[in-house]
Amino acid sequence: MNQKTKDRLKSFLKIVAIPTVYALFLRFIFGAKDWEAVFSMMSVTFLFLLPSIVGALTVYFSDIKNVKKLAYRIIAPWIPIYAFFIITFLFAIEGWPCLVMILPIFMLSASLGGLLGGYFKLRKKDSKAYLSILLVLPLFASPIESYIGVQSKPYQAYTYIDIDAPAEKIWDNVTRVREIDEKQDKGWLTKLLNFPRPVKAELNYEGVGAYRQAIFTNGLVFHETVTDYEDNKKMSFSIRALPHEIPLTTMDEHLVVGGKYFDVLNGTYELEKLTDKTYRLHLYSNFKLTTSFNFYASWWAKNIMKDIQNNILQVEKYRSENE
Repeated sequence: MNQKTKDRLKSFLKIVAIPTVYALFLRFIFGAKDWEAVFSMMSVTFLFLLPSIVGALTVYFSDIKNVKKLAYRIIAPWIPIYAFFIITFLFAIEGWPCLVMILPIFMLSASLGGLLGGYFKLRKKDSKAYLSILLVLPLFASPIESYIGVQSKPYQAYTYIDIDAPAEKIWDNVTRVREIDEKQDKGWLTKLLNFPRPVKAELNYEGVGAYRQAIFTNGLVFHETVTDYEDNKKMSFSIRALPHEIPLTTMDEHLVVGGKYFDVLNGTYELEKLTDKTYRLHLYSNFKLTTSFNFYASWWAKNIMKDIQNNILQVEKYRSENE
């Protein structure tokens, strides 16, 4: 290996290794249980500021010829981000679902940080001082964010499907859902994120006060109490998931239903007559999020809930029309 190749390799390792180590260092601090009151991974500081600094470091340590290229300042910061993701996944520091959901944020923020790092690099004057301030900024920003606190905000996921079958037959498949074979599972997003899939739903009787149990794979159970009931027309129910019932291997700790950040509140089935032979089955669910970045988390939560609901609706449609 000649000296030129060695220098290139050394430079590459520098612009990748230093930002990656910095990201792992902050991950350790923000993931420590003893410090969670001050440093939280479920924060704007961790999800937006950390990758921005990683991007800034990557570009700042790069060769000036590369930094002058706009495309480099945007794309190069993704390399240490991918390295950080691979390390945390391989060593089981982070789960696959969390990594998938935060990847868009990290890539965008890293690119913005790369543009900032390029500005520092090209400006030269006082750049080291600004970069030093940037490095320690998360350690000051996170306590301030924790002090401000977060508020819970409600959201709704709405789905529907049209079914060509008698109302009585549809309703039988709504109130009680027989075991769903894995081959019938069409939930693409929940499969991608390795979320528990619906298995069956049991109801002890039809009417207000009835107990309904929605069972998912890997030990996830929704305990439902019917709050409003009209036979063949409407069924509303409160939903409660008990985190202590869910095995630790079922879901990432930041995504546990009924946990600190995400909870499902209630749901409603409504059957609307369209024609003499066709009905529209509506399914609503209400949930709440408690994060400082609900504007982003709500997009994922809504689409996950819709994916689950559409999956169940297509099973109920098939059974009503074909069985």
